[in-house]
Amino acid sequence: MTVLGIETSCDETAAAVVKDGCRLLSNVVASSMDLHTAYGGVVPEIAARAQLETILPVIDQALNTARTDWSDIDAIAVTQGPGLSGSLLIGATTAQTLAITKKKPLYGVNHVEAHVYAAFLTSFGKNKEVRSEDGKEYTNSQFLIPNSQPPAFISNYIFPKKQPRFPLLALIVSGGHTQLVLFKDHFDYKILGKTADDAVGEAFDKVAKILGLPYPGGPSVAKEAAAGNPRAIKLPEAKMSSRYAFSFSGLKTAVLRATQHLAGVPYDFPSSGLPRLLNKAQKADIAASFQAKAVDMLISRLAMAVEEFQPAAVVIAGGVAANQELRSRADKQLKLPFFYPDIKLCTDNAAMIATLGYYKIKSGQHAADPYTLEIDPALSM
Repeated sequence: MTVLGIETSCDETAAAVVKDGCRLLSNVVASSMDLHTAYGGVVPEIAARAQLETILPVIDQALNTARTDWSDIDAIAVTQGPGLSGSLLIGATTAQTLAITKKKPLYGVNHVEAHVYAAFLTSFGKNKEVRSEDGKEYTNSQFLIPNSQPPAFISNYIFPKKQPRFPLLALIVSGGHTQLVLFKDHFDYKILGKTADDAVGEAFDKVAKILGLPYPGGPSVAKEAAAGNPRAIKLPEAKMSSRYAFSFSGLKTAVLRATQHLAGVPYDFPSSGLPRLLNKAQKADIAASFQAKAVDMLISRLAMAVEEFQPAAVVIAGGVAANQELRSRADKQLKLPFFYPDIKLCTDNAAMIATLGYYKIKSGQHAADPYTLEIDPALSM
C-alpha cells in the first residue's frame, strides 16, 4: 500500500510517498526558515503564505521523485494538528481537494504522534547494509534523482535495519512538545509525562536569544556548546509532582540570571542587551551548561521509565532528537534497542505523516470525510 503524506503544521511545506509503512519512496521539504530568521522565530502569516505558494510543486516533486503517479497512490494522509491554524489549513484544504478529485481515501494525522513513526522507516531505493562507527548495522539508502543523466543521487539517509518492537517507550522532543509515552501497540499508548510549561526545543530557542545566537536555537546552542564546559555553571531543576513530568521554564530563567551575573548587570537588565557583554568563552560555557542540564532532565526520566516498564525498544523523535549530546547520552545509558530517525527525518516532514497514515489504514480505522475534515491546532495525543 502506497500513501502520500502532506505536512504543513509550522514553517515547512512537505510531501512524501511511503510504501507499506516502512519504505520511503520520496521525501520533499520546502522550508521558509530563512524568511523567519530576521524575526528570531516563526511568523505564522509568512509561513502560510510560503506554503500556499509551494504546496502543489512540492507534492508534484514528491510523486516524481518516487516515480509514481496518482494511479499508484492508495491513500492520502495529512497533518490535522497540532500546529499553526493558517498553515494547517493550507495542507488540509489541499489534501481534501486532492482526495475528492483523485478519489482517494483521506486520513487526518496527529503531528506529534507521527514523529514516533519516522523511526519505523527502514529502507529506500538501492540498499546495502553498512556498519557505522558504533558497530550497529543500518541500511544505507541513496535517493536517485529521476531521469538524471548521468545518474545522480540526493543525500544518503541512514535507517535502522529493523522496526522498533512493542512495547516501546517514546520520548517526543520538539519546539512545541516534550512528552514521554509508553506504546503497548499501534494506537494503544499512555502518556507517562509531559512538560508543564516550555517544551525543550522552545527552551533551546530562548537560550539562543539570550546568547545572541541565530534561529533556530537548537543547532545554534549545540554548536556553541561544543566549545564550552558543561560543568561551568550549576543550573537548578524544578521539583515536579509527577516523576515523569518535565519543566523547562525555570531552567530558561536560571540561564538568564546566570548570564546577567556573568555580564555584571542587575536582574532587570534586558536580555536583548546581554550578548554584546559576553565573550565567546562565556557564551560557550552557558550553552554547554544549559544543554547538559536539559539533556540530563530528558535522559533521567527516560531511564526511570525504562527501569519501570522494561520496554522492548526506545524511540527518541522530534526536532531535538537531532541533538548529538542527547543521542550520545542515550547510547551510553540505555541498555536496550534504541531508535531515532535519520537527522533529516527528525524535524517536521511528511514521511512520518504518510507512515502513520499507513498504520491507521492497517489497523482498520475509517477514512475521514474529505468534505468535513477539520483542522485542530490544539490537537493532543
